[in-house]
Amino acid sequence: MTSETTRLHMFCGKIAAGKSTMARALAKRDNAVVIAEDDWLAALYEGQITSIRDYVQAANRLRGVMGPHVVALLNAGQSVVLDFPANTVETRAWLRQIVAQTDVVHRMHLLDVPDDLCRARLRARNAQGDHPFAATDAQFDEIVRHFVPPTADEGFHVVVHAGDPASPQSLSTPGAPG
Repeated sequence: MTSETTRLHMFCGKIAAGKSTMARALAKRDNAVVIAEDDWLAALYEGQITSIRDYVQAANRLRGVMGPHVVALLNAGQSVVLDFPANTVETRAWLRQIVAQTDVVHRMHLLDVPDDLCRARLRARNAQGDHPFAATDAQFDEIVRHFVPPTADEGFHVVVHAGDPASPQSLSTPGAPG
């Protein structure tokens, strides 16, 4: 049971670009369930993710379990905000499989935020100490090195949010329903 009102929101943006902030706002707006990778990884692998390699292994396991669950939610008519970073072609291929198994409206939100702003947000987030993972500047650089924005041939409905994606007007981008 799907309809034009059931939505899947996905995010592509560098670390600390504002993906989770936007995810929470979209979930509230669309009465959707947020599934946040950081929350699940922190709960399932507490203290075990100490490197990018650890993250990749844990994230791959989580995607293997979460994919069918997200498909089931969407096919049951529940909108989902999938707060997983779609920052590589490989991760987006997984998301494409989810989209292909549903008949729902989907949006890939591309948060186009300069590195210096992301780095400043990351440092502030680390200083607050309330995020489950604190990345160093070196890890930021390593993660950003792998960032690849989506291309048209990947088949997503991409909505670009430039500047400060965490601002409320970013959720009502002209020409981009939902």
